[in-house]
Amino acid sequence: QVQLVESGGGLVQPGGSLRLSCAVSGSIVSISTMGWYRQAPGKQRELVAGIISGGSIHYADSVKGRFTISRDNAENTLILQMNNLEPEDTAVYYCNLRAPWGLISWGQGTQVTVSS
Repeated sequence: QVQLVESGGGLVQPGGSLRLSCAVSGSIVSISTMGWYRQAPGKQRELVAGIISGGSIHYADSVKGRFTISRDNAENTLILQMNNLEPEDTAVYYCNLRAPWGLISWGQGTQVTVSS
């Protein structure tokens, strides 16, 4: 079974930065479609950024120009670099993976709070 573990969340002031990491239990990051989602209390889970196994990247309009998704294939890790954070970015952030054989896995989530 593929296990995903997020880390890097925390409390930051508006305009600050955070780097989220998603560690994957198998060496399949490079061949899998992966993404970062977030969910605020009382709201639906939304896609923040996704990266296809072939390399294509998608960002939600709300984070374009501020967030960067990338893969570290050597470390088998998915990264989300978040810059110029806003209070509206406050949410639990989840890592998602779709394996080549169709399995969909979710991490447990990491809390991001943007507040002064």
